[in-house]
Amino acid sequence: MPDDSPLIQSLRTAVAAAPADVPLRLHLAELLLNEGRSEAAVAEAAAALQHAPGDERARELMMRAMEVPGRAMEVPGRAMEVPGRAMEVPARQQPPRRPGFDWKAAEEQVGDVVPPRFVESPVRADGQDDPGEAEAEAWDVEAPGTVRLADVGGMREVKDRLEAAFLAPLRNPELRKLYGKSLRGGLLLYGPPGCGKTFIARAVAGELGASFLSVSVNDVLDMWIGNSERNMHEIFQTARRRAPCVVFLDELDALGAKRSRTAHSGMRNTVNQLLTELDGIGSAEANEGVFVLAATNVPWDVDNALRRPGRLDRTLLVLPPDGPAREAILRYHLRERPIENVDLGKLAKVTDGLSGADLAHVCEAAAERALLDSARSGTVRMIGMKDLLAAAKDVVPSAEPWFASARNVAMFANEGGMYDDLVAYLKKRRKL
Repeated sequence: MPDDSPLIQSLRTAVAAAPADVPLRLHLAELLLNEGRSEAAVAEAAAALQHAPGDERARELMMRAMEVPGRAMEVPGRAMEVPGRAMEVPARQQPPRRPGFDWKAAEEQVGDVVPPRFVESPVRADGQDDPGEAEAEAWDVEAPGTVRLADVGGMREVKDRLEAAFLAPLRNPELRKLYGKSLRGGLLLYGPPGCGKTFIARAVAGELGASFLSVSVNDVLDMWIGNSERNMHEIFQTARRRAPCVVFLDELDALGAKRSRTAHSGMRNTVNQLLTELDGIGSAEANEGVFVLAATNVPWDVDNALRRPGRLDRTLLVLPPDGPAREAILRYHLRERPIENVDLGKLAKVTDGLSGADLAHVCEAAAERALLDSARSGTVRMIGMKDLLAAAKDVVPSAEPWFASARNVAMFANEGGMYDDLVAYLKKRRKL
C-alpha cells in the first residue's frame, strides 16, 4: 500500500479525533478512492455507514469502490490502468455500472470492519419465535408423572389428611359445590429433613394428573433489583399457562422468611410478590388449576402472612416413616442389589426413628461392607442381614437435632394450636 499523502494523513488524524463525523470520513474515502486505494475507501465508507446506515452518499461511494475490484480507478482526467495499455478517460466520465450490486460480496469484504447491527432472529408472523414463549419454557416444568400416593409406603395418617384437605374436594366437584368448599389456598408440608416431603408432593401431582414445577430459592433470587420479583411472577405465569399444575415451593423458609427479621428490602419485596401470586393477582380465578404445595423444615421461620386463610392455610406434619413405610423404603433401595436371607420386617423394627434418607444410607453402607469384603477375599458374596444390621447400628438418626429444636417450639410457641400434631407426636414418643 502506498504511503499516505500529507492531506490524507491530516484527514486520518481528524477522523480519529471525530470518528462519528460522517462527512469528514466520506471526504477521506473519496480521496482514497481517487488515488486508486479502493479497499481503504471501502473500509472508510463502511465505517461511515455504521454511524449513518441510511446515508446515500456513503452507499454511492461504497458501490463505486466495489465496482472496480482488481484494478485501480483514477480521478477523472487521469490515466486508468488497464491490462496491456494505458488509456485516457475524459474528465467527469464515469465507468459503466453493472445493473445490480452484489451485496453478498460487499458483506464478505467489509464483515471484519462493520460488526452486525442486529444479532437476534426476527420474530415469525405466527408467533412461534416470540421471546415470551421461550422465556416461559425456561422453567423446568415436568409432565404429569406416574407416581401416586399408593407408591408412598405406609404414612396412612399423612395420606388421609391429604385426601380430606386437598384431594377429595378436587375429585368431587359436585360435592365441593354442594358444601361450598373453596379450592383457594395451598398446603404446607413440614417436618424433619429426609422424610419424603418432595416425594409426597410429586405423588399429589400424579394423583391430580397435573404438571409439576419445583421452585427453590436459587430459581428466584437474583442480584439485580427487581429481578427476583419478576422471576417469582414468571414462575406462576408459567404454572397458569401449563394448568393443571402443582407448584412446589421447596425450602419455603428461604423463599418466604419472616419479613420482620429480614434486613434486605429485596428479600421483603420477594415475599410480597409471593403473597400477591398466591392471592391470584386480584382474583381467585387467576390461579384456577394451579395447586400450591410448600415444604419446610422450620415452619416457625415462615412469614405469618403466608399462612393466613386463602394462602398456605393447611398444614401437614411429615414425620419419619412408620413400620410399613420403612419396610417399603428398604425394599425399594435393595431391589437391584444382590441380597440373601434378608428379613425386612425385622430390619424395619430395628430402624425405628430413621428417616427415609437414613434408610437409603443403611442400604448403601451395607453394600459397601459386602463389596469391600468381596474385594479383600477375592470371592463375591451377597449382601446379608448381618451387613444391614451392622450398618443400621452405625447410623445416627438425622431427625434427632430437628426434634430437639421443635420441642421448644411445641412447648412455648404453639400459638392457636398450630403445632398440635407435633405436640401429640412428641408426647407419644415421650420426647415432651
